[in-house]
Amino acid sequence: MDRLIYTAMTGASQVLQQQAAVSENLANVNTPGFRAVLNTFRAVPLRGEGLPTRTFVVDSTPGADFAPGVLQQTGRDLDVAVTGEGWLAVLGPDGKEAYTRNGSLQIAPNGVLQNRIGLNVVGDGGEITIPPDTEVTIAKDGTISTVPSGGQATSIIVVGRLKLVNPPPEQLARGDDGLFRLKDGATADPDAAVSVVPRSLEGSNVNTVEAIVSMISLARKFDMQMKMLQSADNNARQASQIMSLTG
Repeated sequence: MDRLIYTAMTGASQVLQQQAAVSENLANVNTPGFRAVLNTFRAVPLRGEGLPTRTFVVDSTPGADFAPGVLQQTGRDLDVAVTGEGWLAVLGPDGKEAYTRNGSLQIAPNGVLQNRIGLNVVGDGGEITIPPDTEVTIAKDGTISTVPSGGQATSIIVVGRLKLVNPPPEQLARGDDGLFRLKDGATADPDAAVSVVPRSLEGSNVNTVEAIVSMISLARKFDMQMKMLQSADNNARQASQIMSLTG
């Protein structure tokens, strides 16, 4: 009886965690450059005095789906989409370098180039500052040029270059803030082979239909675990009644 309760309890707990991951994917269907969270169940042998039995289940998270999303042209000067493999470097909330595929950028009131959630974009030489009253152009290699509003093309000024990196996927780990970082805490070196598409954004790679089907399947699994707990409770009650009669 205790094995049945333990199996159902651990199964229900892990289903809830996997539902949270699928909910995160669904919530970021429209987030540019978002990488879907991958989750799987795996059985773990429970070792005791006797032979190990597979009565314990855990939610295993192998990582993220690094498949590219669909490129969408926006026509906005401060939008860039990383093509192929690669990442855009930003400064995370902790002040350390992190990586994202979301290339929707903006200019802060102090002129510093940031992403849409207010994180400073990292350039090859540090933070990138955009002069006031200028028009911004971002080249395929990440070079940022400005021209005075209404000025001539001959007055182009290069103000910096986006730091584009391409560390191996197995060295990356997703943080609670949705940004990726190197597992060893180091910073990746710039990669000249990484390029961007100006005036475009990469869409999320979450498959909405698959996520909804997965959510329905997980709800049914959770319901099944609850029914197992109810069955165990009913069996225990009936056993207690039988023991009381025989006593």
